[in-house]
Amino acid sequence: MINLQKFIDSLHIDLRLVLLIIFILIATIIATRSVRWLISKSFESAQDKLNLDATRYRFFKNAASFIIWLIAIGAIVSLIPKLKTLAISLFAGAGILVAIIGFAAQQAFSNIINGIFIVMFKPFRVGDLIKIGTLDYGVVEDITLRHTILNSFENKRIVIPNSIVGNETIINDSIKDSNTCRFIEFGISYDSDVDLATKIIQEEAVKHKFCIDHRTKKEKKEGVPQVMVRLISLGDFSVNLRAYAWTSDPLNVFQMHGDINKAVKKRFDAEGIEIPFPYRTLVYKNDLPKNAKSELND
Repeated sequence: MINLQKFIDSLHIDLRLVLLIIFILIATIIATRSVRWLISKSFESAQDKLNLDATRYRFFKNAASFIIWLIAIGAIVSLIPKLKTLAISLFAGAGILVAIIGFAAQQAFSNIINGIFIVMFKPFRVGDLIKIGTLDYGVVEDITLRHTILNSFENKRIVIPNSIVGNETIINDSIKDSNTCRFIEFGISYDSDVDLATKIIQEEAVKHKFCIDHRTKKEKKEGVPQVMVRLISLGDFSVNLRAYAWTSDPLNVFQMHGDINKAVKKRFDAEGIEIPFPYRTLVYKNDLPKNAKSELND
């Protein structure tokens, strides 16, 4: 058992050692900022020519900072032999402490490995619109050694450990083909003209600035409409139509959806297409015929 008071009394660090430690810390800060600045400038100069992916550049910049600080901490610890002795004694005599630190190191190592896998296999990149597990959609803002940062549509930063990212299902709306099909559904009454409603939906969708023509040449020759509208179900109180509207940027999907909903609602009101609500028919027992009452009582 180590006598802590004896250890403190025997721990005499001269002024030169203190100055050396301060110098190492200052040099580490300067080196970290310099390396990050050089990496950023190198990426910016090569971005226009080579169209580089920002994912690897940001990960490498964070990894370089981590390595520099790791070297600096190791150098500082090596300058103080008493601290090395204390650390060895603690590790040797405190099994629970070792287990806790080992578990924490395991989690950190898992985050690092998963971060490397993300950069290598690229299930998503910086700037992609993704959904991880049950979380909301967000744009990938940064990938570090420990975590991935998403910026949600509410401008909130979602920080997710890389080990969790590696075990979740990822929906990527930006990978390879950024063109996105949005289902826009409308319910009309059974008394309304289905063909007229379909025409209105198609006209208002095509007019939207974000709506693109995703048809193939063959589909254009065959006269397939730019925005397909299908009758998908006959509900309890409505005929349900679905429009298939395409946009080139998944970030524009929500705005396009809302704008088309608003434009179609105005056209429906102006041209007599009813958007119904649930109907309920109430029959009072006292108003029933006598034979119906007896059957009901039976």
